[in-house]
Amino acid sequence: MNPTPSIQNFYFLGIGGIGMSALARYFASRGCHVEGYDRTPSPLTRQLEKEGIPIIYTDSPHKVADLPWTVVWTPAVPTDTALYCYFLRKGLPILKRAEMLGKVTQSLRALCVAGTHGKTSTATLLAHILQPKGTNAFLGGISMNVNSNLLINPDSDLVVVEADEFDRSFLHLSPAITAITAIDPDHLDIYSTREGYQEGFEQYARLVKEAIVIKKGYHVAGNGQAKIYTYATDSVADFYADNARVSETRLFFDWHSPSGTLKDVELGVPVYYDVENATAAMAIAHLTGADEQMLREGVRTYKGVWRRFNILVNTPHITYIDDYAHHPKELQTAISSARHLFPDRHLIGVFQPHLFTRTRDFMDGFAAALSQLEEVVLLPIYPARELPIEGVTSEVLAKQISSRYPVRVVQKTDIIQYVCQRVKVCDETVVMTLGAGDIDRLTGDLANNLKQI
Repeated sequence: MNPTPSIQNFYFLGIGGIGMSALARYFASRGCHVEGYDRTPSPLTRQLEKEGIPIIYTDSPHKVADLPWTVVWTPAVPTDTALYCYFLRKGLPILKRAEMLGKVTQSLRALCVAGTHGKTSTATLLAHILQPKGTNAFLGGISMNVNSNLLINPDSDLVVVEADEFDRSFLHLSPAITAITAIDPDHLDIYSTREGYQEGFEQYARLVKEAIVIKKGYHVAGNGQAKIYTYATDSVADFYADNARVSETRLFFDWHSPSGTLKDVELGVPVYYDVENATAAMAIAHLTGADEQMLREGVRTYKGVWRRFNILVNTPHITYIDDYAHHPKELQTAISSARHLFPDRHLIGVFQPHLFTRTRDFMDGFAAALSQLEEVVLLPIYPARELPIEGVTSEVLAKQISSRYPVRVVQKTDIIQYVCQRVKVCDETVVMTLGAGDIDRLTGDLANNLKQI
């Protein structure tokens, strides 16, 4: 398995990104020379450095060796950075992360998971189910089973890939089988309209060679060759789950496929919304030949994904949950799941909006989802690759949220102290940190402080 045999030197611009770091690890494992740049250190970059990959945090070409690099770039790194301009002037090949990942999928049987929500959890669970069979995987999150976003199996012809629609990245892939979890508009800075977003998925579906497993209620035409299946929970489809129930903190459901029914499947992560992700993951695994034992054991032993409803503190009085939710529907799902598990507790949500354009485009949806909380704390908008937009701020969002307590906008440096003060005056509290920016940098310290209360 070597899709780029002639390339030996890779330089990753934005190596600390979840997808970029997986590619960097992959090529390092293939014996290639890998280095990279990122704006700030993070747990991911520190781990890469421990694995022997040199990383710089200064945008300076003087610190880059004069080698015949192939540059792998993520749009999160602006094109006016000194390093990008340096590589451009030298005439070195610069490939987007998605283009590089696409090269990998051309040589393997790619099992891809696309969709607005749930793709990381679904892809991670799929990869876990298939481990006994053998698979490679590029994941959009850290699997709690293997503490990594990458699985490498040189003897396998399978690769599980999270198919990201941002910047139309998934159009570079060569999917054999795909799940499509949702087509709820997002990234309207790229697609402009709801119709444009749908068309992006239509283009992606036409790339699929064998089968499409799509959540019931969404539709794509495909290319006429790939067979289209539907999946659902509590509704009959080609693949569906029903009878989900919790017994002594363990979650079970029944799973139905065209081949029959598996009763009393246990889900290792006892969260109701993961039943839907499991339904899709089991469907793709089934289509690749996974037997009943692999399906049951994989789902039972699944530990989840970092920052997907991770319960970091759970005492009789304080529960702390961290979740990556950054779209209104994801927020609604995460908050309603917490409400279901802890119906009588005071729910405090700390949300960091991600991107000015997303906040602008879904302001009403964010306000409605966050209004499910008793108490809302907002961080300033995380800009990522964007410049500020006039009139789009966390303060504007705060005014649209309806909650029992005033909505506060608090700076990141003050958030731990503020949350702990609020928890001290409330009985039996659930704290949730929500968002896709750098709010995760706070979770360890916040958890430690909450444990002391």
